[in-house]
Amino acid sequence: MKVNVEIDCTPLEARQFFGLPDVSPMQTAVMDKLQQQMMANIEKVTPEALMQSWFTFDPKLAEKFQDLFVTMAGLGSLGGDKKR
Repeated sequence: MKVNVEIDCTPLEARQFFGLPDVSPMQTAVMDKLQQQMMANIEKVTPEALMQSWFTFDPKLAEKFQDLFVTMAGLGSLGGDKKR
């Protein structure tokens, strides 16, 4: 014998039926805090800020990046003069 029981209820109704706590206020608070932190730190991940932080360590790093991009674009010499 097979018995199928189908219950049509929302997740909130199911949690209430089983006596589980309502966590939506906590979820809202956590998401608000996360959004505040993201908005406060959004300026740190702009392209200008990233480039500035990368190039402050080594003065020749900009030249190395330029060489890398030229090589990747195929504009560099294939076997001729090497600066390294």
